[in-house]
Amino acid sequence: MSEDQYRQQDPTSQYGQRSGQPKQQQNPPGVTGRMTPRPDHGEESYRGSDRLAGKRALITGGDSGIGRAVAIAFAREGADVLISYLGEEEDADARDTVRLVEEAGRRGVAVRGDLADERHCEALVERTVADLGGLDILVNVAGYQMSQEKGILGVSTEQFDRVMKTNLYALFWLCKAAIPHMPDGSVIINTASIQAYEPSPQLIDYATTKAGIANFTKALADRGIRVNAVAPGAVWTPLIPATMPEEAVESFGASSPIGRPGQPAELAPAYVFFASQESSFVTGEVLGVTGGRPIT
Repeated sequence: MSEDQYRQQDPTSQYGQRSGQPKQQQNPPGVTGRMTPRPDHGEESYRGSDRLAGKRALITGGDSGIGRAVAIAFAREGADVLISYLGEEEDADARDTVRLVEEAGRRGVAVRGDLADERHCEALVERTVADLGGLDILVNVAGYQMSQEKGILGVSTEQFDRVMKTNLYALFWLCKAAIPHMPDGSVIINTASIQAYEPSPQLIDYATTKAGIANFTKALADRGIRVNAVAPGAVWTPLIPATMPEEAVESFGASSPIGRPGQPAELAPAYVFFASQESSFVTGEVLGVTGGRPIT
């Protein structure tokens, strides 16, 4: 467990010497409570300083993983938060995130539904504006992947369609619906991946969407709303045991120069930076948070 996001620590031993995780698998999309070890979302460590005071944020995939860490950080920085999540199985995770937001003294709302549905994406924006009184920050975190050892030969049209709609179509629908409600100075933060730059054959469809997100981010950054993206490397979230073979889970994160997978709490400060006025002269950028693997 990290002490907090400010105190200097050796990154190779910050979460122990573990280079991977115990063998484990879940049904997708996966839940936090069944993971061993449990991810660190900053529940005990993130310290806020009012950098987002009074802001209203919509975070997709906010029930667990990176999305939960961002929701916690935003709330402790002073923002009200609406999170979206997929299905009934994630209800408990969503409730935990809302509880943590409310414990920070901010308003938290959770909305269930499939981002592959255009109408649901539009409704999320409408709900955010209605429940929080406006929308200043849109954070697109939710995504879907399914590793296929045979590469393209193992990817069905159904899987390809689901990955495209969840990762790319939803991004388009949400941004298009949100922008008319967002005042100048607002922020959109997308989530790319190391896979956009070092694509794995087993994740060919997922990697394609992440490269698209990087380009989408740059193309959209031409207005008074700043648009940036975070590109995570190997991060320990429920999606990993739910979508990767046990052997891959066991060695997950070992290839990073730091020698371990990242924790969701280590991603949250990058999203806070992009959401805050500290990055006022930054737009159209993709920031790699990869444990040392380069994005080029």
